[in-house]
Amino acid sequence: MGGFVAIIKKEILINMSRKKNEKKLTIFTITILIQVLIFFFVSACYVYPLPGRDKERLNVLLITIDTLRADWLSCYGSKHLNTPNIDSLSERGVLFSRAFANTSTTLPSHANILLGTTPPYHGVHDNINFVVREEFLTLAEYLKNHDYSNGAFIGAYPLHAKFGLSQGFDTYDDEMDRLPFQDFMSEERKGEVVVERALGWLKKRNAPWFLWIHCWDPHDPYEPPEPFLTQYKEHPYTGEVAYVDFVLGRFFAYLEENNLFEDTLVIFTGDHGESLGQHGEKTHGFFAYNTTIWVPLIIISPGFEKRRVEHYVSHLDIFPTVCDILDLEKPSFVQGISLVSALKGKKVPQRAIYFESLHPYYSKGWAPLRGFVFNKEKYTSSPIPELYDLSADFEEKNNLAAKRKLDKFEKRLEKIMNDYISPESERAVERLDNESLEKLKSLGYISSSPDTRKENFTRDDDVKMRLPYYNQAMDALERYEEGNKKKGYEMLKALITERKDVAVAYINLADLYKREKRLRDAVEVLKIGHENVPSDYFVFFSLLQFLQEAGQYKNIIQAFHGKSYLQMEYDPAIWNLLGNAYYKTRNFEKAIVQYETALSIDSESQLLFANLGEAQLSFALKKKDKTMLQKALQNFQTAVKLDPDYALSYAGLGKALKLLGRFDYAIVSFRKALDLDDSLGEALYVLGLTYLEKGDKDKALSTLTLYKQKYYDSLPDDQKQRLDDFIRKCKQEMP
Repeated sequence: MGGFVAIIKKEILINMSRKKNEKKLTIFTITILIQVLIFFFVSACYVYPLPGRDKERLNVLLITIDTLRADWLSCYGSKHLNTPNIDSLSERGVLFSRAFANTSTTLPSHANILLGTTPPYHGVHDNINFVVREEFLTLAEYLKNHDYSNGAFIGAYPLHAKFGLSQGFDTYDDEMDRLPFQDFMSEERKGEVVVERALGWLKKRNAPWFLWIHCWDPHDPYEPPEPFLTQYKEHPYTGEVAYVDFVLGRFFAYLEENNLFEDTLVIFTGDHGESLGQHGEKTHGFFAYNTTIWVPLIIISPGFEKRRVEHYVSHLDIFPTVCDILDLEKPSFVQGISLVSALKGKKVPQRAIYFESLHPYYSKGWAPLRGFVFNKEKYTSSPIPELYDLSADFEEKNNLAAKRKLDKFEKRLEKIMNDYISPESERAVERLDNESLEKLKSLGYISSSPDTRKENFTRDDDVKMRLPYYNQAMDALERYEEGNKKKGYEMLKALITERKDVAVAYINLADLYKREKRLRDAVEVLKIGHENVPSDYFVFFSLLQFLQEAGQYKNIIQAFHGKSYLQMEYDPAIWNLLGNAYYKTRNFEKAIVQYETALSIDSESQLLFANLGEAQLSFALKKKDKTMLQKALQNFQTAVKLDPDYALSYAGLGKALKLLGRFDYAIVSFRKALDLDDSLGEALYVLGLTYLEKGDKDKALSTLTLYKQKYYDSLPDDQKQRLDDFIRKCKQEMP
């Protein structure tokens, strides 16, 4: 079609050039030819649309790398490694040398990016125990309203859809292997998996689309795959960054090969950095030094040349910048500014950049840490305030607070907070629906008002004063794991003697006792810890865990009543613990309530569905309740769907099917359970009984005989007698 249009254009020009001499081409003819040209051109656009070429509707690509220090990228002057693929972005676009995160933990930082507002506005101050409310408009929702197809591919649990950032995405891929209640925060998948799935989605898109890719890999523990593990064995964090750069290379190659850079607004950043031991912080989330809130930011968009920008900017500026580049009206609530002027090489308005680090406050009761950067000065408000001249001291080694009057800084911070705060912010901590909350309140498990928090703090509450003791407790664990067990014990005991309020010291000492099979000592340590630090949820939760391992189920129920912690409202594991305690004490009705409560928080746990099924099954047997038996069957089936490799789900399903008289299906379920885990003695035993009830005495005899060989010596006398009776019954009337 393009060739045909060119021929017509050429013919017009030729004829027009001959007009003076030959006068063969009239104005009418020219008009007709132009109309023909327009007709064919417009028709071609309808028949042959050019995918991804509508410059009025650029695609949007957001890449966020977790825990990524800017100075670990070679385009930011890294002395640690080369990152050629990420560097290639800076060769195409604008690199911001002084971009700041507004928080130092994952969920809040991504909320800042995708909402364009600060934590005082949206209320998300920490991971897990906060959720982005439906009332807030995300960037994905805003683009969805403008007919964008949106996809997100997530690398770790802190950004799970349940925390609210999935709003506006057609695809929100956060599928990861589930390990029931085993350190949810470390549940992740490798960057190559994230990128592979993102590519699969992208290849099916037509413009316009919005794609968010999140890679978790640089987050601790630092475990890069080979060959990066060997290559950077002395510096595994560096290996993680090198791995992410490698993984992104394939994605960038696809963009290049398909000319997508020409039609895509690309934003690359980190959610926060990593201290790596600087300022006494090993990882992140405690302080807000530049080691953790200085982040890379690279923006590429058609029409903007490569350059480096020195202006101070923040995550809040991403949302309004996207709006400006796409020529969309900026929502009124957005608190950042557009960086388009900076992309053009011009100045951006100077304003205060707010930051906070409230993980220690919410998780440990330490003093809150808030501050702002303005005019290249950085002020941090805490019991021991800090002030730095970033133009001369970007590494924050020289605290100027003692030499300056701080009243004006405190007043400015107060004004920032007042300007940014939203009436909806307090609601971000509500994890359960109202029905679930009322259920818990009626049971006496949650008070009618949120647990009160300390308002007045002393120097002793400052994170700078508290973190060294926390580090000592973690160092003791490392000494033990390195083989110096005695030193590990001594360090923890000395720490508890010196400071009775260091919660993690009790938890770590109990863990060491458990490793040495001294469960009673572990329980006693945690009881002391709970007495000395009653406000610490994790000491309380650890105590319940160890009581369960010790089989002290009544003590769990007794310890639980009257307790109120904010974390209870978002943690399914604690309700599972209580459910187990009620189940073991044969209070099946209350066990069902606890498992249902846990499922109201986490509806994707095969373990919870299986446990609920067991409680319902036992209740059905006790009360001869067929309706409850059907509910148990449904929950076991759900557990199997959620995880086809979870043996206990098949064992429970088999028991329910047996009680319903569906013997063939029950046998299949028991066999599957035993294929997955041949140590499930109960499944083997009930399989034998199922064969017997079906009338297949041969298989019943062989199955029960095998069970006797494996477990007879560990059975109490009454169960031994029952087993022998069943085996005799199998042998009766056999040929």
